[in-house]
Amino acid sequence: MVAARITVNGEETPLSPAAPHTTVLDFLRDRGLTGTKEGCAEGECGACSVLVARPGVDKPTDWVAVNACLVPAAALDGQEVITSEGLATPGEAGAPPTLHPVQEEMAVRGGSQCGYCTPGFICSMASEYYRPDRCAHGESADGADHADAEHGPNGFDLHSLSGNLCRCTGYRPIRDAAFAVGEPTEDDPLAQRREQEPPAPAVTEYTQGDSTFVRKSTLAETLQLLRERPDAVVVAGSTDYGVEVNIRSRRADLVVAIDRLPELRELRVESDHIEIGAAVTLTEIERRLDGDVPLLAELFPQFASRLIRNSGTLGGNLGTGSPIGDSPPVLLALEASLVLADADGERVVPLAEYFTGYRQSVRRPDELIRAVRIPLPLSPVTAFHKIAKRRFDDISSVAIGFALDIEDGIVRKARIGLGGVAATPIRALATEAALEGKPWSAETVEAAARVLRGEGTPMSDHRASAIYRSAMLGQSLLKLHAQTTEAVSS
Repeated sequence: MVAARITVNGEETPLSPAAPHTTVLDFLRDRGLTGTKEGCAEGECGACSVLVARPGVDKPTDWVAVNACLVPAAALDGQEVITSEGLATPGEAGAPPTLHPVQEEMAVRGGSQCGYCTPGFICSMASEYYRPDRCAHGESADGADHADAEHGPNGFDLHSLSGNLCRCTGYRPIRDAAFAVGEPTEDDPLAQRREQEPPAPAVTEYTQGDSTFVRKSTLAETLQLLRERPDAVVVAGSTDYGVEVNIRSRRADLVVAIDRLPELRELRVESDHIEIGAAVTLTEIERRLDGDVPLLAELFPQFASRLIRNSGTLGGNLGTGSPIGDSPPVLLALEASLVLADADGERVVPLAEYFTGYRQSVRRPDELIRAVRIPLPLSPVTAFHKIAKRRFDDISSVAIGFALDIEDGIVRKARIGLGGVAATPIRALATEAALEGKPWSAETVEAAARVLRGEGTPMSDHRASAIYRSAMLGQSLLKLHAQTTEAVSS
């Protein structure tokens, strides 16, 4: 087996002697690339952002920004990474390097003061700079006016920087820099690189001491390994495991990567359902579905940050079994099912029957979530309401997913998923029954809202009190009725 190595700024770099749990951040800094910083070690500040060549949506390769503090370096075996240092063009004969256009704009527009967060901002900004479907204001195919406070005249989406924090510069000059960058030139090597396929996943078995990081080539091989080693830690985007490594010093004996398994990276739209592979990243789902599932389209901007969505997966969000994950309420409202696979075959489990207790489920240690299935047709009235202390990039206090069929003013079907109000994500069955067969009227909704306030077993913690959580449930249904009534009357 070929020794594990990563191509960093165009140069192959051996992974050894790094430990299997070593993050990309520490791997880079140990090799003198100190532009990559550690701010939080939890994927919340973006100071560690780097670019990785990943399979593209509109071109063969996308330059994707990820949190280097969360990803194990071994997970990038055989892959290509660009750091803030690698964006500039080296000067000849001792001359200073030529700044990348993103770096140039950040410098001339005052986008950096102490400079600590700047390299992370630059890498996230570069990812958006190279987004293939970014187009200048007025150049969109539909001719619509897409510029607003969060989208620049150059097509730059400020949400691409949602995972990057600055504590001294202020965001206006950073925004000014983002809105000033132009299009990549034809001779830009990173722009040209998008036209070639990304590196194929490397079969990896990297061992140092008593710890091993493994990536198999097929799902069947992976499932057989999990049967033999049910104690293994399974990682895809590593947005959860990376925090355990950094904050709680977790050191697993065996880590099994599934993020690049082809069988887990399919997304298919069939006549009666949509099947989303468990290892397709949230950003890839968002861009490939392109609004075809409105409830998911409403979820994604409120799910963590772009940096997290670039790595995180539905399989990981469901696999952790967290009662405050954002995707379960939405998928419960969509009546999703999970395809669970082991070495002997597959079984399909409705998501409503998947969770059995706090961070527990019917999935056995030797099973993987292969895919999420969403039945078609979709309910026409949907909404996702997330109650949190911040508008974006925060953990939910309460999350509610709604999917309703309303015909001739009557609620024919209601599906409501709840998060943050019980030990598991749950369906609001009593509220659904209180709505179905009734007119979609203020009287019906007010009565159902009283029922919804009593759903679950909410608790008080540092995010919200039990009373507040219950109140927000009822208020959410009243809000949905007001929104749909306004939509109908307008």
